[in-house]
Amino acid sequence: MRTRLLGILIALMLCVLAALGLPLAAAVAAAEQSRVVVDRLDDAARFAQDLPTSGPSAVESALKGDPEPAPGDVSRRRAIDAEVRRYHDLYGVRLGIFQRDGVPIAAAPADWRVPRGWGAQAFQEALDGRRSHNPPQVWPWTDDRTLTVATPVVRDGDVVAVVLSESPTGALRTRILHSWLVIGAGEAAAMIVAVLLAGRLTEWVLRPVRTLDRATHDIATGRMAARVAPGGGPPELQRLARSFNEMADHVVLAMDQQKAFVADASHQLRNPLAALLLRVEVLGLELPEGHEEELGGVREEGVRLARVLDDLLGLATAEHARPEPEQTDLAALTLARVDAWRPVAEQRGIELSWEGPALAVGMADPIGFGSALDAVLDNALKFGPAGSGVRLKVSVRRDEVAVTVTDAGPGLAEDELPRAGDRFWRSPRHQNVDGSGLGLSIARTLLAAGGGSLAFAPVEPTGLAVTLTVPRPEKR
Repeated sequence: MRTRLLGILIALMLCVLAALGLPLAAAVAAAEQSRVVVDRLDDAARFAQDLPTSGPSAVESALKGDPEPAPGDVSRRRAIDAEVRRYHDLYGVRLGIFQRDGVPIAAAPADWRVPRGWGAQAFQEALDGRRSHNPPQVWPWTDDRTLTVATPVVRDGDVVAVVLSESPTGALRTRILHSWLVIGAGEAAAMIVAVLLAGRLTEWVLRPVRTLDRATHDIATGRMAARVAPGGGPPELQRLARSFNEMADHVVLAMDQQKAFVADASHQLRNPLAALLLRVEVLGLELPEGHEEELGGVREEGVRLARVLDDLLGLATAEHARPEPEQTDLAALTLARVDAWRPVAEQRGIELSWEGPALAVGMADPIGFGSALDAVLDNALKFGPAGSGVRLKVSVRRDEVAVTVTDAGPGLAEDELPRAGDRFWRSPRHQNVDGSGLGLSIARTLLAAGGGSLAFAPVEPTGLAVTLTVPRPEKR
């Protein structure tokens, strides 16, 4: 989510910078060209002022080299011609003063004439009495374009000549490109600052979301005391965090009430059940012979009900437990439980063995982990056939310590594995085996209370592997 949000913010900033930078770059290019056009118009106006001023006929006569020109006109024309050449030599700008019919009065270079295209259009505008006002824009990549500017020479309200200049655009394109590089550097710096600000903004917005995600994961894995601590972030996410805490409190309250009900009901039912079984025994003494089978069935069902009530009470106790995990040597704990269950295994004709390192330290509640391991061992010895074996293996992994109990019983089908450990669930193929269906559920609850987990896997050719996992201590 952080990557997507940061990408959206950066894309928006790029759009904003492009929306500002592109018009600015175009405006800078237009301003640079406008300065050049104004300079060329000023120069053209100066040349126009140097022409004879005694009226249209005198001007045309002087410019055409009439045998009787006005005094000083010939020398002025020569001076203009020399000035045009010096101007071309100095600035590299083609300059010409043309009559209305396009015949040059003075031009540099000498063979230069009115160009075609935009030059012809500018010349015509000048004949109409207008100065060049909007030549095509020059861009850094248009290296073959020149800038043509024309201004009319007006005498007594009539256009008698046109001053036309054609400038190379190399220097102009260089200045435009330099200005664009400055703009690009500024936008790059602005983009870097924007990315840093976007990162901080994203962090500020998503910090409550990450805290909420961790709290949700903790509650989902059984740590019901997890809550979202008050912090920064947008007001909407702060309200969401408070609502989440209130929801978690109500869920915990409802679960506690449910667990309390199960515990109280199990406890309250044990006394009437014990009294009922006692009355059955007394009644059995008074029954005539021949009813032993019915009486045995009643006793068996009563004992089974008592076992279910004991398991329910054990499950409620496990769910109420809030142990603090501590560093525990699971290798020693596993070996102790193997020794405790070995007589039961020998009585059922099952070989009980274990393997693992001499030391395997994990974060677990010793009592809870031992009870969970007892429930798994009881299940393995219950379903393992005589002559088979139950093997325990302790493994130290990168971030956790695992104890795997493998039996050779009928095991579970692939579609049954996800339901293993559910309350009161038993495989339809195992309904004739004594049990309440709560043993593995109690083991899972005890492990989850201490931060561990329970997993199931099939064994070839037959059997079930149950793995109890707890985290390793954090390295300091």
